[in-house]
Amino acid sequence: MERSDAPRIDKWLWAVRAFKTRSQATEACRSGKVKVDEQAVKPSREVKRGMVVSVHRGPITQTFRVVELLKKRVGAKLVDKYMEDLTPEEEYRKLELIKSKPAARARGAGRPTKKDRRDLDSWFGWDD
Repeated sequence: MERSDAPRIDKWLWAVRAFKTRSQATEACRSGKVKVDEQAVKPSREVKRGMVVSVHRGPITQTFRVVELLKKRVGAKLVDKYMEDLTPEEEYRKLELIKSKPAARARGAGRPTKKDRRDLDSWFGWDD
């Protein structure tokens, strides 16, 4: 049985700093938030050069092209050698808009109800 040198997708996403921990990358793959060619992938999927990977996190979907393969985590300055960020600018604008307008509740309004929380989650895009 021949062993491939291609890294697993969860390990590659962690190595290029798309996720803070490898277990977060693995969980994102398992929950269907990581896609290749619009198909959800398992964490064990092998990465190949030229592959386009979409990662749905919160309100935005980031898109990356695999430039080089790697198995070890690299410094933030070196990430550009291994991946190309194809995320449209409007996705990052969505994130900025959300950060600039914090969800405010009137002082003394108490805890949000379950309906209030669902509305906020829907507004932020966290209801998937």
